[in-house]
Amino acid sequence: MTYDSIITEARALLPSAVDFRRAMHRDPEVGNHLPRTREKVLAALEGLPLEITLHESTSGIAAVLRGAKPGPTIILRGDMDALDMPENSGEPFSSENANKMHACGHDLHTSMLVHAAKLLCAHQAELVGQVLFMFQPGEEGHAGAREMINEGLLQTVDPTPSAGLAIHVSPIYASGTMSTRPGAQMAAADKVVITVQGAGGHASAPHGAKDPVAVAAAILTNIQVAVTRQVSVFDPAVVTFGMISAGSAYNVIPGTAVMTGTCRTISEERRDAIHAMLAEVASGISAAHGLTADVEIHRGYPVTVNHPEWTAEHIDFMTSVFGDERVIEMPDPVMGAEDWSYVLQQVPGAMVFLGSCPPEFEPGDAPYNHSNLVRHHEQAMATGIALYVTTALHHLA
Repeated sequence: MTYDSIITEARALLPSAVDFRRAMHRDPEVGNHLPRTREKVLAALEGLPLEITLHESTSGIAAVLRGAKPGPTIILRGDMDALDMPENSGEPFSSENANKMHACGHDLHTSMLVHAAKLLCAHQAELVGQVLFMFQPGEEGHAGAREMINEGLLQTVDPTPSAGLAIHVSPIYASGTMSTRPGAQMAAADKVVITVQGAGGHASAPHGAKDPVAVAAAILTNIQVAVTRQVSVFDPAVVTFGMISAGSAYNVIPGTAVMTGTCRTISEERRDAIHAMLAEVASGISAAHGLTADVEIHRGYPVTVNHPEWTAEHIDFMTSVFGDERVIEMPDPVMGAEDWSYVLQQVPGAMVFLGSCPPEFEPGDAPYNHSNLVRHHEQAMATGIALYVTTALHHLA
C-alpha cells in the first residue's frame, strides 16, 4: 500500500460518495438531533469492522476502527447538520425540506468521512493503532462538538487521540487544493447585546426625554473608532452590529434601544480585551448623556487553533503526497468560527480547507458557504477522502 494507491482507491469511491452526498443534500436536518441523517450514516457503515457508539445527548456517532496491532489513535471529524434557510442553488438534488439547506458543505464532509472509513477498513490488517471517526451534529451554532466531548467522545478509545483532522470544503478555493496554517486559523465568535435605557417622549421635544436612539448611534460609531485605535492590526478584531431595534412610531422617542451584533477575535487575550472595551464605551457614552447601558456578552466558539508543530509537519506531508501546487499555507486566519476548536483544545491537530470551487467559476467568484446559491465541485471529495486516509496512515505509522 502506497499513498499513490490510496489516492487511486479514493477516486474509485467517488461515484458512491457523490450518491451519498446527494441523498443527504435532499434531506437536510438542523441542530443536534438529526435522526434521519444518523440513520443514513449508520446504513452506510453497516458491515464494516467498526465499534460504534451512539451518543444520547445528540445524534453524534463515534466509530472506532482498531488496527491489527496496538498503537496511537487519530480522530477524524465530519459534521452532519444543515442550516435554517431556503435553497436556490438550482441543483437537481436540491433540498426537499422547506427552509432547510446544506449550505455549508457538511453533506460533503459526512460523505468523505463515511468513504474514508470504508477505505481504511479495507486496510485494517495493515493499521497500527486506532482511528476514531467523529460524525458530529450541531456545528452550526449548537456546539455539537462540545456536547460530544462532554459525553465522553475522547475517552471512547484507549489511548485517547494524539492527533486530529477536520476538513471543511470551501468554494473560495480552487477545487482539490488544501489550505491551512499553523496557529489560529478561525476566530472566536461572540454575540453582543447592548441595551440602552433612556426615557421616552415626544419627538418634537427631545429636551424633555433621554433619547436612547441617538446614544445607541454614538455608541456604535465610537465602538468602531475604538476598534481602529485600540486594536493591533497584528492581533485583529471585528465588531459588527447587524440589528438595532428601537421605537414603534416615527414621532415618538422610545425608552429603550437594543443593539445586537458579533465580535470576532483570533486570540483569547484580544477576546477578553474587546469584551472589556465594549462595556467601557457603552457605559461611558451613555453616562455622558444621562442614560444607562447594559452589555451582555454571549461567548460562542473559541478560536480554532491548529497545533503549530503538528500543522507545520502536516503541511510538509500533504505537499509530499499531493504536490506543491495543491497545498497552500494560508497567510492569515479567517474570521468565521468553528466548533472543531473544542477538539483542538485537547488534541493536537488541524483543520484543512478543501477547495471546491465549481469549474464554471474562478476561485473567489463562486457563491460562498452560507449562501442560498452555494454549489460545490463534487470531484473534490476524492481528494478529501484521500486526505483523511493518508493523514491517518501517516500518523499511525
